[in-house]
Amino acid sequence: MRREVKNKMPQTTAGQLSAIIKSCRDIMRKDKGINGDSDRLPMLTWIMFIKFLDDMEKVHEAESKMEGKRYTSAIQSPYRWRDWAAKEEGITGEELISFINNDECVRPDGSRGAGLFAYLKKLEGSKKGDRRTVISTVFCGTINRMQSGYLLRDIINKINGIHFTSTEEIYTLSHLYESLLKEMRDSAGDAGEFYTPRAVVKFMVTAINPRLGETVLDPSCGTGGFLVEAFESMRKQCKSVEDNKILQNETIYGGEAKSLPYLLCQMNLLLHGLDSPQIDSGNSLRFPLNELGDKDRVDTIITNPPFGGEEEKGIQGNFPQDKRTSETALLFLQLIMRKLRRKRPSSKKCGRAAVIVPKGTLFGDGVSARIKEELLKGFNLHTIVRLPNGVFAPYAGIPTNILFFEHGGPTKQIWYYEHLLPEGRKNYTKTRPIQFYEFKSCLDWWKKREENDQAWKVKAEDILKYDKNKNLISVNLDIKNPKSQEEFEHLPPEQLIKDILEKEEKVIEIIKEISVLVAKNEQ
Repeated sequence: MRREVKNKMPQTTAGQLSAIIKSCRDIMRKDKGINGDSDRLPMLTWIMFIKFLDDMEKVHEAESKMEGKRYTSAIQSPYRWRDWAAKEEGITGEELISFINNDECVRPDGSRGAGLFAYLKKLEGSKKGDRRTVISTVFCGTINRMQSGYLLRDIINKINGIHFTSTEEIYTLSHLYESLLKEMRDSAGDAGEFYTPRAVVKFMVTAINPRLGETVLDPSCGTGGFLVEAFESMRKQCKSVEDNKILQNETIYGGEAKSLPYLLCQMNLLLHGLDSPQIDSGNSLRFPLNELGDKDRVDTIITNPPFGGEEEKGIQGNFPQDKRTSETALLFLQLIMRKLRRKRPSSKKCGRAAVIVPKGTLFGDGVSARIKEELLKGFNLHTIVRLPNGVFAPYAGIPTNILFFEHGGPTKQIWYYEHLLPEGRKNYTKTRPIQFYEFKSCLDWWKKREENDQAWKVKAEDILKYDKNKNLISVNLDIKNPKSQEEFEHLPPEQLIKDILEKEEKVIEIIKEISVLVAKNEQ
């Protein structure tokens, strides 16, 4: 567990922390290089990241000293926060911008050498999980967008008032940081692609219920929402120092290829107490699927993979010939299936997953159908939770579903649960988003499953359609609730055509009946 440095620094209240962050954002608005919250949050993040690292180094140094051990800092002088940022009267103006941005500069101690970012980018760890490697990866994709060194000095002085050696202060700041992530999502369109509503995140983690000792993966983790929620859930299960070591070092894994969400994810996890986040900065789809073995498998995968995107031919080549596609969501679904742990002889549990997919994945044919055939034959797709419109508004108006499945198929039957909009609501919006308490009825039903107005089940054999030669025709998982009237415009194309023809036939029959009655009356 993180130890606190006693009697070293004053506590900062939640109100003071909020004021510090607001003041920093106000200062940034004056800088010509900053363009909206999409620039302000990354700026705040990298500055806080360096301050956080230095505060943690101080804690580790103090612990090592008490134990009579030597401690080597991940960041050396004069690049530590205490060397160039901690003093209010420290370097500023053009000198500060030069020190941060330039490959070579006059450093704060008067010597010439690499600039701050140039130094941090070249750090290299000696072992897996080494913080120097994390720092290097973070700053390889980070840019200082501020042009005024004087305004930047004002921000640094403000951030210096945040003390990352206090557990209580970090806890408060972590919640404040999450609210900043949400604001960024709401104000910047491209941020929506890696943000999942907190209520949906909490529901999925609660339903999957990761247990201490299991490994948890999000291969497209964005800002780390699923990983943070899983970490918080599993931290409550820790009863000893050994439990905490397992949680810290052998449990939480992620992948995020884009530099901005990677940076935000690192900070999010650090603030929530994960000391050395193990987040892969490469594309999780970059490895040939057939080369992933048991050592690459995990117990639990909880994710909202990107959909609507297209992957290049090189990435598609990592997948089986008959299941290659440019659709990112379908490639991630195959990766997730491959990385789920097989059932262990000593355990009743096997790898399990909760995955958000667009509605099109449910009724898609061709490659999509072949992937779903593999899912139903090799895994137990036990539950599909159907989410209503607007859950991801305003960034995605596409209806979405959550697939819950586990290794060790085949699937015999699939339960469906339709999550309804609150009474009187026609849609969710970014100002009135979905709330976690709305999932209570689903979580209650989850424990004791019975068919009702929102829940129904379907046999897998009724979904897998083959011709007389046993060639696959279709795998349509888009099964309508038999007790509800689904909105007509959201049906798949083949279902729309079928419904239109059926309605036309009924109209023709009614017209014939009316014609017969009219003829009789005329007689």
